Amino acid sequence: MDAPIPALARPARAAARRLREADEVLLASHIDADGLTSAAIAATALERAGIPVATTFEKQLDEEAIAAIAATDYETVLFTDFGSGQLDVVTEYAERKGFTPIVADHHQPTDAETAYHVNPLLEGIDGGSELSGAGTTYALARALADCGRDPEDHAADGNRDLAALAVVGAVGDMQTVDGELVGANAAITDEGVAAGVLDTTKDLAMYGTQTRPLPKLLEYANDVRIPGITNDRSGVVRFLDGLDMELKADGEWRTWADLTHDERRTVVSALVRRAVRNGVPAGRIDDLIGTSYTLPREAPGTVLRDASEFSTLLNATARYDRADVGLAVCQGDRGEAFQEAKRLLRTHRRNLSEGIEWVADHGVTREDNCQWFHAGEEIRETIVGIVAGMAYGANGVDRSVPMIAFADADKGETKVSARGTSALLRRGLDLSTVMQEASRAVGGDGGGHTIAAGATVPRGTETAFVEVADDVLGEQLD
Repeated sequence: MDAPIPALARPARAAARRLREADEVLLASHIDADGLTSAAIAATALERAGIPVATTFEKQLDEEAIAAIAATDYETVLFTDFGSGQLDVVTEYAERKGFTPIVADHHQPTDAETAYHVNPLLEGIDGGSELSGAGTTYALARALADCGRDPEDHAADGNRDLAALAVVGAVGDMQTVDGELVGANAAITDEGVAAGVLDTTKDLAMYGTQTRPLPKLLEYANDVRIPGITNDRSGVVRFLDGLDMELKADGEWRTWADLTHDERRTVVSALVRRAVRNGVPAGRIDDLIGTSYTLPREAPGTVLRDASEFSTLLNATARYDRADVGLAVCQGDRGEAFQEAKRLLRTHRRNLSEGIEWVADHGVTREDNCQWFHAGEEIRETIVGIVAGMAYGANGVDRSVPMIAFADADKGETKVSARGTSALLRRGLDLSTVMQEASRAVGGDGGGHTIAAGATVPRGTETAFVEVADDVLGEQLD
């Protein structure tokens, strides 16, 4: 069986063979969409291989969390979507407590080594834009099927059906480049299409095409700001009414998914004309179209049909202490768990809306090379990074510099989240380095990806953190 990502074949097979030897496995994963899909891919693959698995989730893999994992007395622990950046502490506890750590991650690794470490960065693949944690775990799942105990022990065509979850994780981890998944993520997408669990097409690059009524879809789309439409409800309605199309059914606005191909083309053409008329740069207009990733086995018009909306649903579970619900949905529960996930999604959307309103009301502080806000207890620490990214659509926010957000965390600490844009990446932005250097300068720690990263710092050090971050950004964006 061909490996989906040849560069990861050797470490993935080594890790898979070790998992096959385990009597049982403790699976530890992160709480975001990438972490949940990573856990679901790993848990499903292990269950198909007949290996008992227990799952635990952590919002951050600090020493306290690692110590708790080590205290469980499992002989084999699989870390997904984290572990590389904490490998020095993980290996220390593994040696002390006598368990075997297996890591499938895509974050920057420490200098420590372990025998079973699957990470694209170690093989020359960009873990920030070419392969997510879920994608790395997918490579492990494919290897796990490949090294079955007998030739018939290849579940679900080598676990290829899990490619859909890997794409949901990559999209949720903001790994699209110029509107599409690239590199190893694209290879996984191709496998998913071949397996019949994914469809791809060029389409309107806006969030909510499956579920949002057309006015809301256009009003809240801020990646490409179109005057008279973006954040302008009445303007959107006038725009749609002027298209001379039947865009309502039984008095209710239709969704993008409801439209025919010709109807979609008419709306896009009108959007482009409006953008040109209002002076939107040609390069930005091109961003209106991207690759959509659809899960054809899910019901049309539901949040599970589109990879982006699926990932938002997952963020609405684990970030509110219900990782069990998100995991169950990923593994196929369309009953009680799905209903609970949708309830949590309503709460999540309300909290995000309130968070954006808070930023709009309180504004941001502009430095030379960044802008920031401190929400204290007003925005939940587990979603402040999402709010930071969405805040680019608020009035008074400058898209030409990164956004840094603070929120109170537990144990007298402050959570820091940073977000950038594709345009900033082209200028040299690397928020992972910024978060790492600024947090360590004030006694904290951090990291992540070039376009999205985070840190935890002692409360009261925020001003010093911003000063260091602004200096590092000045060097990157000069």
